[in-house]
Amino acid sequence: MTRYLLLLKRIKEISVFLLLFFTISGEAQDLEVGPFCGGSYYLGDLNPGKHFLNTQLAYGILVRYNIDTRWAVKLSGYRGTVKGNSTSTNFLTGRDLAFSSPVTDISAVVEFNFFPYFTGSYRNRITPYIYAGFSCFFFDPVSNGISLRSMGTEGQNIGYEGRQPYGGYSFSIPFGLGAKISIARSLGLQVFWEMHKTFTDYLDDASTTYYLDGPAIPVEDLEGNMSDPTRNHQPGMQRGNAKNMDWFAFFGVSVTYKFNLLSSKRCRDLNH
Repeated sequence: MTRYLLLLKRIKEISVFLLLFFTISGEAQDLEVGPFCGGSYYLGDLNPGKHFLNTQLAYGILVRYNIDTRWAVKLSGYRGTVKGNSTSTNFLTGRDLAFSSPVTDISAVVEFNFFPYFTGSYRNRITPYIYAGFSCFFFDPVSNGISLRSMGTEGQNIGYEGRQPYGGYSFSIPFGLGAKISIARSLGLQVFWEMHKTFTDYLDDASTTYYLDGPAIPVEDLEGNMSDPTRNHQPGMQRGNAKNMDWFAFFGVSVTYKFNLLSSKRCRDLNH
């Protein structure tokens, strides 16, 4: 818990620094705050390539600082669930592995609008945009209500071949695209799709090889059965693909309310 609190403190410090930096160096305009609602899904060893498969509900909140009509900085906190199972893919059939995991993500990204845009504009009411940044996320893969991380399903708990238990958090590079729509003087609508390239291969608790003699696993051995549900694999047989890190995604709609800042009360470009 102390480790998580320290991590959150560092993220908060970075976020405050980014806001102060752009407030000082940029032409301050306005701040937008609002909720997000949509879906979440994952790509990894139990779903190598099918986008939107097993989509689950996701929600959150975001704060956007508009530097000018082209650039903005967004801080967001999203929560969703990702899930997958080995029966949905032809990759390494016969594993009978399945998982689901809540994902809580905290991101800081920089956005670029293709057209000059601000909420309340009478000229450019819509613009496509792209963005990228950095995030920290928390996860905990489970199966049948049991934490897979605590089971050490690939021998982490005994240090098999030097493997160590993985943590409940990691980092990612979020990037995405979408469209911003001005629907009223102070209300904006955003539709977006956001991918996260993570730095962990254990979002789904599958990464390397089996470490137990499957046929010798007792039926009552919970840890062994979570590692190899079919009990028909040998140590060293492939359980996942450690060369590819896992991905997760958010997509959906956000509605934001614009707050004018003191320094933005001057006239804007009359064309807008």
